[in-house]
Amino acid sequence: MKVHVEVDCTPEEARRFLGLPDVAKANDVYVDAVAKAMQGVGDLEKLQTMAKQVAPMGEIGLKLFQQFMDAGTGAAKKKKDGES
Repeated sequence: MKVHVEVDCTPEEARRFLGLPDVAKANDVYVDAVAKAMQGVGDLEKLQTMAKQVAPMGEIGLKLFQQFMDAGTGAAKKKKDGES
């Protein structure tokens, strides 16, 4: 038996329903810090160095995120190819 439930809510409503914390202020501070740091970046090497320092977990975090995205796009592609 399969049951499908569709919930129509905003991201804010979903966050509250799931009991997740509101991180909007922390996100704003993080985005401002990254924007200010990038203003002085003139070449790709400096940008890469800055990204490693600012990103959560540094280079490891970026690699994990890239692997996650690659796995997601690979799964989506397999699903699409299977439906064709």
